[in-house]
Amino acid sequence: MVLEMLNPMHYNITSMVPEAVPLATMPILLLTGFLLFIWNYEDTSSIPGPGYCMGIGPLISHCRFLWMGIGSACNYYNKMYGEFMRVWICGEETLIISKSSSMFHVMKHNHYISRFGSKLGLQFVGMHENGIIFNNNPALWKVVRPFFIKALTGPGLVHMVTICAESVVRHLDRLEEVKNASGFVDVLTLMRRVMLDASNMLFLRIPLDENAIVVKIQGYFDAWQALLFKPDIFFKISWLYKKYEKSVKDLKDAIDVLTDEKRHRISTADKLEDCMDFATELIFAEKRGDLTRENVNQCILEMLIAAPDTMSVSVFFLLFLIAEHPKVEEAIMKEIQTVVGERDIRIDDIQKLKVVENAIYESMRYQPVVDLVMRKALQDDVIDGYPVKKGTNIILNIGRMHRLEFFPKPNEFTLENFAKNVPYRYFQPFGFGPRSCVGKYIAMVMMKVILVTLLKRFHVQTLQSQEACIEKMQKTNDLAVHPNENANLLNMIFIPRNSDTGLES
Repeated sequence: MVLEMLNPMHYNITSMVPEAVPLATMPILLLTGFLLFIWNYEDTSSIPGPGYCMGIGPLISHCRFLWMGIGSACNYYNKMYGEFMRVWICGEETLIISKSSSMFHVMKHNHYISRFGSKLGLQFVGMHENGIIFNNNPALWKVVRPFFIKALTGPGLVHMVTICAESVVRHLDRLEEVKNASGFVDVLTLMRRVMLDASNMLFLRIPLDENAIVVKIQGYFDAWQALLFKPDIFFKISWLYKKYEKSVKDLKDAIDVLTDEKRHRISTADKLEDCMDFATELIFAEKRGDLTRENVNQCILEMLIAAPDTMSVSVFFLLFLIAEHPKVEEAIMKEIQTVVGERDIRIDDIQKLKVVENAIYESMRYQPVVDLVMRKALQDDVIDGYPVKKGTNIILNIGRMHRLEFFPKPNEFTLENFAKNVPYRYFQPFGFGPRSCVGKYIAMVMMKVILVTLLKRFHVQTLQSQEACIEKMQKTNDLAVHPNENANLLNMIFIPRNSDTGLES
């Protein structure tokens, strides 16, 4: 009897159910099936990380990045799950890596030259398939990169020594402009103005309002950082992105005006040789049809913001650390006196300033500004035994790696950490390989020139407060590490040294 009932020839289920029920229950059945699929979803990845948990895991990990900031979230997840782990950002599988061997693999291979981020967010700030910093189209990125390489190496790098030294001197002569009522120096503003002025003098050479552009650069960076991982729905609600829209527009409009002025000067110049620089090369490429006008303007914008955006903060942190470590300052001053003496710094001094170089390196290791690198896998691969699928996002947590491997005193600021040669796989402040920082050499030149020129004239001190130190300074760790500029303890005291060239306080 039972077998007969189970036989489909004798047991017609549909005949026992009213015809209207299947149509009414179809949505419920589909929803139930979908929920069962999610519930039974099994993360087959062997890579450590939070569980999928019915889609809640990806939602939580994405929210954590938005809430904590990119850098802080990376440190949180590496600490919790290990130095090679997996999360989700914008629903996409993302690896967070702080192992030197894995970083070395990613950096050296051409199939990791693409970056990642919200397409709408990058379009919003003008970086989607434009410029060089976050251009995630490898073909277009390869077109613009040679223009940056030419400008940032060779004769440009040599000229930057004189340009940067002269800019520092001019700004130190006008130090009152960045002092408050108590006579304390706003070092961040000072450094941003120096960096912008030097960059403009080498790459664009159009008069500009330093103070106004510096403020606009800060607003642009805040927008870029805030929008990089925003979900698409964010950009459908105007009141959410309106303040960022204004910040982006303010800087882009200012750069457009400067670039149009450059175009005018080129068109009316008697000798084109007098106009040749980074911006001119780009404008000629536009006229040949190699680059779009939008891309040219974005490249110029990125060249002008790079130093004021990150390098100025690096020098700020370095000066704070020097002020906190008198023996480091003593060693630096001894080398400056030996190598440079009373004259101005020259290009042939740069390679001789090893103590200065080690102090810069140690500052970038101990208190980095850019402590992560973002890449996307362009093909299937295996990294340290873990399978990595094409399209996987990767964040290299360089700042954490610098505290975990090789260095004898990783949690201290000391020149001992660079007393011996450091294998470059263990120290990557600029990255390496096909998508390393294109300005890494000129950045070191500029930081050396600024440090030597400034310290020859001034001894620097922090404010006498327990909180006026790097370790206790309030910072945000998102796309980059920045001090909280609302705090009142970021200013420094510049004390003239005993020399004929020192300024009176």
